[in-house]
Amino acid sequence: MGQEFSKARMVVDKDFVISEIDKRIYGSFIEHLGRAVYGGIFQPDHPSADENGFREDVAELVKELQVPIVRYPGGNMVSAYNWEDGVGPLENRPKRLELAWRVIETNQVGTNEFVDWTKKVNAEVMMAVNLGTRGIDAARNFIEYCNHPGGTYWSDLRKEHGYEEPHNIKTWCLGNEMDGPWQVGHKTAEEYGRLAAETAKAMRLVDPSIELVSCGSSSAQMPTFPEWEATTLDHTYDHVDYISLHQYYGNRDGDTANYLALSLDMDNFIKTVISTCDYIKAKKRSKKTINLSFDEWNVWFHSNEEDKEIEPWSVAPPQLEDVYTFEDALLVGSMLNTMLRHSDRVKIAAMAQLVNVIAPIMTKNDGGAWKQTIFYPYYYTSVYGRGVALNPVINSPKYDSKDFTDVPYLDSSVVYNEEKEELVIFATNRHLENGLNVDIDIRSFEGMELIEHVVLENDNPKAVNTLENEQVKPHKGGKSYLEDGKLVGVLPKMSWNMIRLKKSGK
Repeated sequence: MGQEFSKARMVVDKDFVISEIDKRIYGSFIEHLGRAVYGGIFQPDHPSADENGFREDVAELVKELQVPIVRYPGGNMVSAYNWEDGVGPLENRPKRLELAWRVIETNQVGTNEFVDWTKKVNAEVMMAVNLGTRGIDAARNFIEYCNHPGGTYWSDLRKEHGYEEPHNIKTWCLGNEMDGPWQVGHKTAEEYGRLAAETAKAMRLVDPSIELVSCGSSSAQMPTFPEWEATTLDHTYDHVDYISLHQYYGNRDGDTANYLALSLDMDNFIKTVISTCDYIKAKKRSKKTINLSFDEWNVWFHSNEEDKEIEPWSVAPPQLEDVYTFEDALLVGSMLNTMLRHSDRVKIAAMAQLVNVIAPIMTKNDGGAWKQTIFYPYYYTSVYGRGVALNPVINSPKYDSKDFTDVPYLDSSVVYNEEKEELVIFATNRHLENGLNVDIDIRSFEGMELIEHVVLENDNPKAVNTLENEQVKPHKGGKSYLEDGKLVGVLPKMSWNMIRLKKSGK
């Protein structure tokens, strides 16, 4: 027996513009944590390693995702990190106790190597400075090392290290999760706000062209949220361009319907941060608008128990190696939709993380690399979600779950690429049993033809991918069709979809 179909409606109009999408919304994150660097992007003795020790097989998968910017080197790790340990001759680099994750950091990869790697994968660097154990002095020296052309101590040291031209890193994070009591050098909102503002001023004196990200709350569940944002922005508002958001979700109680509704929580989180930013704007009578950097987001819960067993002070042990399920991929698709619908304010984002550590890409240390389930919605949204975000008007049947009421079965975002004359609809059907037939009014887009309907579906919400067995992968056999100038989206039960249309003859 085939599945039953419920009905939904959607209006897509080229005048319903949210914003031009900043491509950095598809960014990611590499921290010196677990096997993200060592055994992930970097493994000199791997069969695919290039002359600098970077794994070519991993680089190819990263390039496939078209990741525009990668946050580095942390994360919690940055709050006790001395950037000077990671530059200069390899044989002189110290091994350090890395306090955030209680491992040994060998410093075989540092700033210059990472810049080389990002060039290899066609990405930019989003660099973080240590505002936990350090502050203004280390930050101003670091940016001088990276961005000043030459003729000074730190910029000439970079040249000595083999990098004649400055790195010109434009996006910098002022610390990481400084509201978290787990953070080395944890600060109150007043303490952080003052330090971040003064650090920002010093860094801009070195390079006025940079963009700066102030630390927001570590999650919407923090007891100090959103007061932290209001207090810190009171200090930093005139000196920064973005405030960060971090949020992870997990299906700890096995309730799939409730789990797939968690993107509503993310939506509410974004709206609250926007409101707080705009309150400070009003309070300061400012003409400047602070935008959002959602620079840590993902599903993270599968590996929590294993991580408690890790022997401290080992080198690059497997940490945070979540094996993602099909239902995780559905939520990731909806999280991407949520950010696109807020692309007027969410300008940068970073899926945390990129390789091995809560990541779309997994590797074996001496073997292959493969795509986790969450790779696919990330890939299609990154590659085809470039252009202008449109606001879809949705009329969908709804359901109630344990923590949410009136959850629409249909979750969608829409992107129009004017240059290519392509209209792309990303859609999640949250219904666990019924398909959705969606009447989509696209009358403002004349002469469109359906190019492809990609579907990610699986009867088993817990299906996973391994190197040997890819159970969850998309197919292009979607059944959507055009009829009398109207698009009918046919979304199977429990599915993530991309429907792509193009102007005829283009």
